[in-house]
Amino acid sequence: MRRQKYLTITTMIIYLTFIGAFIPLSTDLYLPALPEMGNYFSASEFLVGLTLTIFFSVFAVSMILFGPLSDKYGRRPILIFGAAIYTASSLACAEAVNIYFLLIGRFFQAVGSGAVITVATALIKDCFRGKVMRKILAITQALGVIAPMVAPLVGGVLLTFTDWRGSFYLLTVLGLINLTVAFLFCETLPENKRYRGGILNSLTLLAEVGRKKYFMAVLIMFAFLSKPYMAYLSASSFIYMEFFNLTAQEYSYFFAVNSAASIAGPILYLKLKNSMSNVGMLRLCFFVAMVSGILVLSVGQTRAIIFLLSFLPFTMIGAVVRPFAMEILLLEAKENVGTAAAIINFIPTLFGSLGMMLGTMPWGNFVVGLGIIMMTATFLSIVLWIMIRNGKFGSAQQAASDLT
Repeated sequence: MRRQKYLTITTMIIYLTFIGAFIPLSTDLYLPALPEMGNYFSASEFLVGLTLTIFFSVFAVSMILFGPLSDKYGRRPILIFGAAIYTASSLACAEAVNIYFLLIGRFFQAVGSGAVITVATALIKDCFRGKVMRKILAITQALGVIAPMVAPLVGGVLLTFTDWRGSFYLLTVLGLINLTVAFLFCETLPENKRYRGGILNSLTLLAEVGRKKYFMAVLIMFAFLSKPYMAYLSASSFIYMEFFNLTAQEYSYFFAVNSAASIAGPILYLKLKNSMSNVGMLRLCFFVAMVSGILVLSVGQTRAIIFLLSFLPFTMIGAVVRPFAMEILLLEAKENVGTAAAIINFIPTLFGSLGMMLGTMPWGNFVVGLGIIMMTATFLSIVLWIMIRNGKFGSAQQAASDLT
């Protein structure tokens, strides 16, 4: 690891995990309050769901903008800027007087999140190498899922003595913590490795990465598998609380159990990496994802516990895929790591935003809608994988040669 004056290796791992938790915290924490927010603002399910969708859409664009900027100006100033914007906008969300002001607050909250997350991904490549980097990816992913597991529980508890605003006040406090540590962070990108062109020209770095066909094909293949979980995220409160008639507190328990399954994913990834080829791992992921989709469609409507057990395997596979994909793609990034990190995060987020929008469409039955999304996304991912293996996007790079 490159030396930090104030932060040890352990502290850096904790901090990177904390940064990675910003996204699930920014979404999952107030999920139990979505129905209450709809009543409070007299807003439709679509408008309330838009507080999630707009966050992920703007978050995706924000990452694309700040990735090249972090390659030009360094990681630290972008990290501080993002943490400051996030903190201020979280407070604005807590003080929103109507659903439209809340949407504006979520817009800027997403801008800050995009800057922070892009830097966090680049820092993993900046600070760690080889097997250490692989372990760091697994650790941050495993610890990072604690946030989506705990967030709805905390959100449910908050609703027992405060209203939906309490979640955003808590996010404001967490933003202040992040901003404080960001000021203690020492720059990891030396001056001689920064992009020397103009600000607008720095955006051309995105095109350079985007022209790498194999890199983009692998990224999109994995991104397809992220879409159904985001659809679940946006629809879960309506599924559990309206379709299955659970209370907000009961919903938070079900949501937390599903999120807890993610903890085993990165650990399972490290074990599978030692005993199974990348091709074998992909086949296993595709098989489990497809079976989970079939279960949701066939028996997911019967009881809340059956729906949970049907979707649970998909959650675990998604947790295996994340460090798997991140390692392959970061190894492909030889230069302009900030830009590559932006694209690595942007594509899954873009697909996730689409998934969230699809999840809250007027399906009539959200469980059936989610099952259709799961089956379709998995099928498209498999088709793209077959095309990659057949050389439709050029030869595999050395770091990811086992995929072909």
